[in-house]
Amino acid sequence: MARSFISCYSVASVHIPDGFLSTPVWATLDAVAVPAVALIARRAQKGLEDARVPLLGVVGAFVFAAQMINFPVGVGTSGHLVGGALLACALGPAAASVVMCAILVIQALVFQDGGILALGANVMNMAILGVLAGYLPFHLWGGGRWRRWSIFAGGALSVLVSAVFALAELMASGVSIPASLLGMSLVLFLVSAVVEGAITVAAVQALDGMRPGLVRKPAGGRSMALPAAAFAAILLVTVGVLFASTAPDGVQKLAQQTGIASHARALVTTPFSGYEWGFAQSPWLRKAAAGFAGLALIYGACLLIGKGRR
Repeated sequence: MARSFISCYSVASVHIPDGFLSTPVWATLDAVAVPAVALIARRAQKGLEDARVPLLGVVGAFVFAAQMINFPVGVGTSGHLVGGALLACALGPAAASVVMCAILVIQALVFQDGGILALGANVMNMAILGVLAGYLPFHLWGGGRWRRWSIFAGGALSVLVSAVFALAELMASGVSIPASLLGMSLVLFLVSAVVEGAITVAAVQALDGMRPGLVRKPAGGRSMALPAAAFAAILLVTVGVLFASTAPDGVQKLAQQTGIASHARALVTTPFSGYEWGFAQSPWLRKAAAGFAGLALIYGACLLIGKGRR
């Protein structure tokens, strides 16, 4: 099952598709993720008031929409927000993990972004470990003058933690990485982390700019401006897709160049595969329709999760 280093880095920074992890690895992570998510969901529901339930769906929808907007990061490549630290700063770590889980599940089942069998790995990497790592700096220093830097550090740390664990899972699956290339991977991970940190700070400032107090300090309450966040999500999937980079992200480009794409496999297919509605002719309508479908599904799923506390 030996594979190139390039494939290791490419999947370590985003969703892991089916076909990249060995059966013992993905099966073990699936078994661990189920009780972990149940425990975190129970903790999130204990501190969740009925009035705040819509907040989960709106912020989750905003993160999903932001993930659809790719931006140039190099020659012929693009990137996008992951959002674990942003969710943690806005909702708290437990609720953020639940919302990120909902996003990952819908992305895997509806948009074929990330594997179904590898869902446990993606949940552990991004929704649990990544979110907790992203919240730690904000929890420690977010209430004072270091608030902006704590948000930046949280965004960077969330990506680094997720990437390192994904890389370890690939190595456990039989991927051999020479020492010289391992150092290169750490540099690439660091670059991705810096970009995520900068985007997280910009996103928080944008939300606060639309409505001051949208993302509160951890010591105070969180009176979120739901209409502002909802409007931003709709704006991203309707107008933002017009300006999104059409270049493949680093994963897709490297997969095309190295042939690693042939290892990935999809267990199900839907009309929204690849974040495009297959029945539309207009490129904008294909993206926008898929975006609205994602917003509705994630908002609805988060409402059901929130109402489930009853």
